[in-house]
Amino acid sequence: MRKSVDNVKEPEELTFWQSYSDMMAALLLVFVLIIAFAISLTKSTYEEKQAELEARNAKINEYEEMLQQKEAEIEEQKTRIEEQKVAFRQQQEKLDSIVGIRATLITKLKDEFKDSKMNILVDPETGAISFDSNILFDVDRSVLKPAGKEFLNEFFPMYFETLLSDEVKDYVSEVIIEGHTDNTGTYLHNLDLSQRRASAVVEYCLGDRSKMFGKGQIETIRSLVTANGRAFYELKYLEDGSVDLQASRRVEIKFRLKEDEMIQEMTDILSK
Repeated sequence: MRKSVDNVKEPEELTFWQSYSDMMAALLLVFVLIIAFAISLTKSTYEEKQAELEARNAKINEYEEMLQQKEAEIEEQKTRIEEQKVAFRQQQEKLDSIVGIRATLITKLKDEFKDSKMNILVDPETGAISFDSNILFDVDRSVLKPAGKEFLNEFFPMYFETLLSDEVKDYVSEVIIEGHTDNTGTYLHNLDLSQRRASAVVEYCLGDRSKMFGKGQIETIRSLVTANGRAFYELKYLEDGSVDLQASRRVEIKFRLKEDEMIQEMTDILSK
């Protein structure tokens, strides 16, 4: 009877352990699935973060390239500004030099004629020199008087010796000889008279028969000199406001420096 009971319990015990194994296997499978899912999720998250990081790095590289480009543009602008500053400084120095040359030339002219008996007056602002036409011409005439020729023989060589001195000659662009009249008579008559007087001075001093200068020097002076008639548009006046007829009848000699070109160069630089 005992034998039959033992035979019954043994299958039940075997069934228990088999069920326990199946349960553990199932749990293991669940753990494996959870781990696989976690690995898969982690990998997906990692790849997603990696893609975001790469995109962010690409943006950073793009910004760095833009920054480098901007820095290069800024450096280029700084270089241009410095170049313009240097050019402006050079032009300013040249203009200052021109202003200084004018003052120097006026001083040299004053010194040249201060001991002269010709009673020459040099304008302290412009350097223009004027002398009474009565010294050179009779009233309403344009033929030089003998005394006028003697005056020019003394005046012109001294004047151009100063203008063509090494210190200032490279800055002189033009010399203008102007004839002026009083306001007696018509405009056209006075314009013609003033022009003929200016031309008569130039013809005597720089004409083909002039012995006032050497050949090389006279060609240099001719390249600078022009003759203009101003009629009565720059009259001289007395203290009471009336026209000073004698002072208005005059010949003026003026010089121009190369400052107009310098000012234009500076204007061009500033416009940029």
